[in-house]
Amino acid sequence: MPELYDVAAIGNAIVDVIGSASEAFLAENGLTKGAMMLVDPEQSAALYGRMTPEIEASGGSAANTIAGLASFGGRGAFMGKVADDDLGKTFARDMAAIGARFENAPLLDGPSTAVSMINVTPDAQRTMCTYLGASVEFTDDDVDIATVEAARIVYLEGYLFDAEAARRAFAKAAALAHGAGRMIALTLSDSFVVERHRAGLLGFIETQVDLLFANEAELKALFETDDFDLAAAEIAKSAKLCAVTRSEKGSVVIRGAERWAVPAFPVEKIVDTTGAGDQYAAGFMFGLATDRPLADCGRLGSLAAAEVISHYGPRPQVSLKDLAAAKGLI
Repeated sequence: MPELYDVAAIGNAIVDVIGSASEAFLAENGLTKGAMMLVDPEQSAALYGRMTPEIEASGGSAANTIAGLASFGGRGAFMGKVADDDLGKTFARDMAAIGARFENAPLLDGPSTAVSMINVTPDAQRTMCTYLGASVEFTDDDVDIATVEAARIVYLEGYLFDAEAARRAFAKAAALAHGAGRMIALTLSDSFVVERHRAGLLGFIETQVDLLFANEAELKALFETDDFDLAAAEIAKSAKLCAVTRSEKGSVVIRGAERWAVPAFPVEKIVDTTGAGDQYAAGFMFGLATDRPLADCGRLGSLAAAEVISHYGPRPQVSLKDLAAAKGLI
């Protein structure tokens, strides 16, 4: 089958509500700074009423990555679940607007479309409270065989590891992708996800994953250590290829005994770190799908991350293709 997509992603289809918040606001609402916590519909509504929304836009980690890929000029597809409601229709329109395939049927009966409330403190750290809603209704039946087999890289969002049905979908996607000679990529998503599913994630990484994305905290959590070098040595044994982001320290690309240290691109002012990892993955996979050296894949990821942390919102506001061209990366 011909390659129709550079990346096909499976993830939570979520609408993001982003606003600025003080440290006191986090404390008053019992929120753990920098983390993602799951909330029920009542908690979601209550928090929405207390926060100061400044942006409402389609999001979700893997969907943000596909938006970044499209900004580079890449070909993307997304698989996820929304409800047949206004937010679900908005999500579908937004994916169509960036030229990404999104054709999963909406949920007709059940929970509403997922919402993530993101409070950003003055130091640009984001604290997320997510109502997963319809997104957790994604099952292996929603994995489109033709899309998986036509994508060079199939990208899986670690947040879905919380749902048993989604884990079955991951297994199906991995089998289909490998059967078609495609790559499976996984992002760990959050340290809390790692804490809840460490054994399952390690097993999946060792047996199914060709490319792993993690930030430093997630990688340390995976191997229960505070020593980055130790965690890096361990993941080199478990993952075929791994890209680890380290905030202002840039990133490290690991393949066996090989290491590539990639510096972070300078940013005049860090406004909001929401989406930094998502956009790094977008740049890296665009580079990989277009046969660039691994160091350049990391540079493309760093460039995309730098763009997104310079403004509110998890998706690029300028053309990443133009930025990369200006830097001589494409």
